[in-house]
Amino acid sequence: MTVIVRDFRAEDAGGFAHIRRLALPFMLATPESVLHDVAHAHRDAHHRLLVAEEDGELVGTAQTGIVYDSPQPGQGCLNVYVHPERRGRGAGALLVRTAEERLAEVSATKLFAWVLDEPANRAFAERRGYRPSRSAHFLRLDLANSPLPPRREPPADVELRTGADFTDDPRPLFALDAETLQDEPGDITHEFTDYEAWLKETWHHPLLSHELTSVAVVDGRPAAFSAARTDGGIRYGTVMTGTARAHRGRGLAKLAKSDSLHRARAAGLTEAFTGNDSGNEPMLAINKWFGYEICATEVQYVRELG
Repeated sequence: MTVIVRDFRAEDAGGFAHIRRLALPFMLATPESVLHDVAHAHRDAHHRLLVAEEDGELVGTAQTGIVYDSPQPGQGCLNVYVHPERRGRGAGALLVRTAEERLAEVSATKLFAWVLDEPANRAFAERRGYRPSRSAHFLRLDLANSPLPPRREPPADVELRTGADFTDDPRPLFALDAETLQDEPGDITHEFTDYEAWLKETWHHPLLSHELTSVAVVDGRPAAFSAARTDGGIRYGTVMTGTARAHRGRGLAKLAKSDSLHRARAAGLTEAFTGNDSGNEPMLAINKWFGYEICATEVQYVRELG
C-alpha cells in the first residue's frame, strides 16, 4: 500500500467533505462549502488544501493557511484529519510534514493545530514537537426530542429580525461580527477590518442560513446575533453568537439564539451543534441552559518553526 500527498483538486471536494464529516461529525461540511472556501479565501491567507491518497483512494485531508488578519505575523494553521479506518498507515504523518513545509515557504514561524482530545491524537502531535495549549468543546443538542426553553418576549426597545432582513446592506452585521470576534477567547488575536473578505468568506458562504440567523436590533442597529449554518439536510450549527459591548448583560445573546433554535426546529432540523472555548463560561452556561451537551473536546497544539 502506497500513500502519497498532493494538492487538492476540485474533483476531490466530495471525498474531502466526507472525511471531514467522519473525523468531525459535529462540524458541517459539504462539497460545495469546501469548494467555496478554496475559491474565496483571502489572498494573504495562503489557504491551501492537501489530500492523502492510498492506492488512488482519498484517506486524509489537511487544511493549511496563514492568519492574515492578526497583528502578529507568521502565524500558521494546519488541521489534519484521516479517515477513521485508515489511521496508523502513515497518511497523517505525511500530511503534517508536507503542510509544515508549505507553511514554511510562506513565512510561517508559529503553527497552530486543533487535535481531538484522545490519547493517540495527543501523542501524535507531541511526537512532532507540538505543545498543548487551550481546549474547546463541541456541543450537541437533540432538536427533535429535547424540549427547548420557551420563547420570551423581547424587551420593548428590542426587535428580533433575521439575517435575511440585512440582505441589501449587511455591513451592520459585519461590524457586530468583527467587534464580538475580538472578545472571543483564543491564542490568536484578530483585527478583522476587511468587509469585502467577510462578504466572500462569511456572508455568502453556502452553509450560512440568512433565514435562521437571528439578530436582536436596538435603535435600528444590530446589538446581538446568533449566526446559523445548515448542511441542506437535518443538521444545524451555530457558528457565532455574540453581543455588542454596549448592550451586554441584558440577555440579548440568549434571546437571539433562542429565536434561531426555535425557528430551526420549526423548519424540520433535528440535530444542532455548536462549539465553545473551554474558558468561555458565559456561553457554555447559555448552551447548557438550552440543553446542549458536550460531545467532544479538542486541544489546540502549538509549534515554533525554526
